[in-house]
Amino acid sequence: MANTYTQIHIQAVFVVQGRNCIIKKSWKDELYKYIVGIIQNNGHKVLAINGMPDHIHVFLGLRPSQSLSDLMQDVKGSSSRWINEKRLVSSHFSWQEGYGAFSYSKSHVDQVIDYIKNQEIHHRKKSFMEEYLEFLEKFEISYDKRYIFKPVEYSEV
Repeated sequence: MANTYTQIHIQAVFVVQGRNCIIKKSWKDELYKYIVGIIQNNGHKVLAINGMPDHIHVFLGLRPSQSLSDLMQDVKGSSSRWINEKRLVSSHFSWQEGYGAFSYSKSHVDQVIDYIKNQEIHHRKKSFMEEYLEFLEKFEISYDKRYIFKPVEYSEV
């Protein structure tokens, strides 16, 4: 796209179906590399990726040649297939429907990268739902509680 100049920084957040904590330390780095590859193959730039056993944050420079919804569909669909083909979990893996996406100015890039890199430390003090609702409030996004990511499903063992 000649004469098209953009600076679009997006933090996308998406969660495991049922918010089950099944992304294991033993394969999360391989998963992150796979997701980075998907994003780069679509012409975008990953600035940071990290998460917890039940969710992932990806901070990227988005090119205007593809919609964010198309990119997220590719990321979630392809990574789900990859996890299932490699049999990294004992049951069928899928991501919950939807995602959160938040835009940032150039002046906030380093701050967001640090935030994503330090997810483990951050979540010692704040749950995912507290974090996610804070994002929605901070960015003044109207939401319906019925459609917020489902809570973690615990089972008695």
